[in-house]
Amino acid sequence: MKITYALLHAYGMGGTIRTVINQANAMAAAGHDVRIASVVRRRDDPQFPVDPRVRMVTVTDLRGRPAPPPAPSAPGGRLGRALRLPAPSAPRAGGEPGREVPADEAAKDTFTREVEEGFIEYVQGLDDGVLVTTRPGLNLMSARYAPERLVRVAQDHMHFGRYKPGVRAAILDDYPRLDAVVSLTEQDCEEYRAALGRAVRTERIPNPLHTLDVPRTDHTGKVIVAAGRLTRQKGFDLLLDAFAEVVERHPDWTLRIYGAGPREKRLRAQIHRHHLYNHAFLMGTVQGFDDELAQASIYALSSRFEGFAMVVLEALNCGVPLVSFDCPTGPREIIRDGENGLLVPPEDSAALAAGLCRLIDDRGFRRRLGTVAVSTAAEYGPETIRRRWETLFADLLRTKSPLLGERAADTFLPA
Repeated sequence: MKITYALLHAYGMGGTIRTVINQANAMAAAGHDVRIASVVRRRDDPQFPVDPRVRMVTVTDLRGRPAPPPAPSAPGGRLGRALRLPAPSAPRAGGEPGREVPADEAAKDTFTREVEEGFIEYVQGLDDGVLVTTRPGLNLMSARYAPERLVRVAQDHMHFGRYKPGVRAAILDDYPRLDAVVSLTEQDCEEYRAALGRAVRTERIPNPLHTLDVPRTDHTGKVIVAAGRLTRQKGFDLLLDAFAEVVERHPDWTLRIYGAGPREKRLRAQIHRHHLYNHAFLMGTVQGFDDELAQASIYALSSRFEGFAMVVLEALNCGVPLVSFDCPTGPREIIRDGENGLLVPPEDSAALAAGLCRLIDDRGFRRRLGTVAVSTAAEYGPETIRRRWETLFADLLRTKSPLLGERAADTFLPA
């Protein structure tokens, strides 16, 4: 069966890109005809491993061209047309703002008219199979323009409650045209069900780990690890405040923060303010993050909010227990307080410091949490999650076309 995954920039870095590529790889390995459509392309090579059986398709090639300037703030798509707002003026050739994606979609600046029209033309040319789109702007255009002969599935890698009003309004207007909306967490799935009712099928399927075969910690390293884009959302400023308290009690422990992003200079300044330059390190991006996790004894999750933090599963998979803010929406669905990690009140640096010190003080406790962590991670193995997607796709195909659905069921479901 044909499955097309549409990513805004499949050649970029980021959690959504990594997890969607993992999904595509798993489906291709199971024998399905899989392609990844990169709606824009700015790099020559993917940043994550792509199975050679997965076909990469570039919709709009932007290599060698500057990023578009910020677009004017005006609702897009049917919402903008309903409000009879004037079309925004084009700042330069090739960079005219698009009209389909709401102005407060986080990637609005990338959705130029050229990019939107290119994606619409691409999806309208798909003959059959399943189209999986992976962010609100792409989901909305799939709902409006993808042919009904396709099974159109929207993935939400954040959560409904975090979207701004213009995006939520467009979701309510257009998502009912889709065949399914799939969330990563049960909480988000319930929010979609409350908002959309029975207008569209809603399901929860978490992201899979890329493998269960990883190195595991022996809990001897005096290292705390954190990872993610260096943005306000990830809360590394709160983590550094907490770690400053930890170092007062445990000066032989270090903190390694992996990732890159716009807050790097601010975080470096904070490290110097707290005199942590011999204890806290910004490590940048790395390949083989599992190897880095295996050197650590604790993972710290300091996010102000999350969709579904894959690093939580990756840490558990390596046997590394977590101390995490109990933030919306993902951590509580994976971390069982006192069993495979610790949950502390959100945005409370003192509580985060106390949780870290509790694990530092008791290696036996760390090991017990780590043992349960590995068994938790096994529930998110690539084969397990792949079968859930296969079951959903086969059911949707059967609903759309009984004859095609029977063939799809034979193709999708393993013996």
